[in-house]
Amino acid sequence: MTSLLVRQALNVSRREFHVCAALSCKKSMPDPIEHATGLEKYELLAKQAGNDDPFFLKATQRGKGTKEEPTIVNAMDTYRMVGCVCNEEDTNIKWMWLCEGHPKRCECGYWFELKVHPAPDKFSLPL
Repeated sequence: MTSLLVRQALNVSRREFHVCAALSCKKSMPDPIEHATGLEKYELLAKQAGNDDPFFLKATQRGKGTKEEPTIVNAMDTYRMVGCVCNEEDTNIKWMWLCEGHPKRCECGYWFELKVHPAPDKFSLPL
């Protein structure tokens, strides 16, 4: 009986001295830019260079919105779907398609025009 108690006490004490392998090594995670490839790396490098929105995904404010000075919407293709919140109090968004070279008027009267930017070439993306 005594030997059983001693054996159990030694087993418990052995468990207390185990240390996690992750804590004992002095390695860290790689830099996200070194780890990323392709479009993710293109986006991280653009953000590092100061371009916070390289793919034009953030919402923009409406400009003057007249036919002579329409609100410019940036895109990487010749068409894009745009949503307009016509009034501040509105809880819905009015959606429309914009095509290159054809300014479009929203139901609220604001004009929008598409400005096309070249997309990154998939064969020249950073590795």
